[in-house]
Amino acid sequence: MLQSFYNANVTEAGLDEVGRGCLAGPVVAAAVILPPTYTHAILNDSKQLTRAQREQVRTDVLRDALAWAVAEVSAEEIDRINILKASFLAMHRAVDQLTVRPEHLLVDGNRFAPYPMTPHTCIIKGDAKFLSIAAASVVAKCYRDELMEQLGEEFPQYGWAKNVGYPTPVHRAAIREHGSCRWHRMSFRLI
Repeated sequence: MLQSFYNANVTEAGLDEVGRGCLAGPVVAAAVILPPTYTHAILNDSKQLTRAQREQVRTDVLRDALAWAVAEVSAEEIDRINILKASFLAMHRAVDQLTVRPEHLLVDGNRFAPYPMTPHTCIIKGDAKFLSIAAASVVAKCYRDELMEQLGEEFPQYGWAKNVGYPTPVHRAAIREHGSCRWHRMSFRLI
C-alpha cells in the first residue's frame, strides 16, 4: 500500500514527469498536493494501471487534491537545454502553478534541481511508494497521452495515438520514410 506522506504535519507536493525517453512532443510534469490522510483503492504508478484505470484515478485525484498543476517543456526547449534540465524545469513550472504552496517536495527519481526555498526529497520509484507522486504520475501521463493523440491527428504517419512519441519501430520507420516534423526532438537520435 502506498504511503500518504513522507513528513507528517507539512504540506507535501508529489512531483513526477513523463516523456523523457520520447522522440517527439514535450516533457510533461505534474505536481499534486493530496490531503494528508488521503487513500485511494487503486492509485499507483501510472505504468501499473490500465488506461481506463488511469482516467478514473485522474478524475478522482483532480476532484480530491488540495492543489494540482501540469506543465510542459517543449521539444525546442529540450533541444536547447537537454532532457534532464527540461524535466526539472517542467517540475518547477508545475510547482509554480500550484494554488497551495508546498512546504516539502517529494520527487520521483534520484536527482532534482532544488526549487527555491522549498526542501525536497528524491524517492527512487517514488510513484510506487507515495500517493502524491503516484497521483502526479497519473495526471502527467493522462495529460501527455491526450496531447500526443491530438498532435497525432495532424501527423498520423508517426502513430502517436499508440506510441505517444516513444521510439517504437513504427515511429522510427515513419521518421525514415517521412522525415521529422516540428514536434520532434532534433537533439535525440531519431533513427
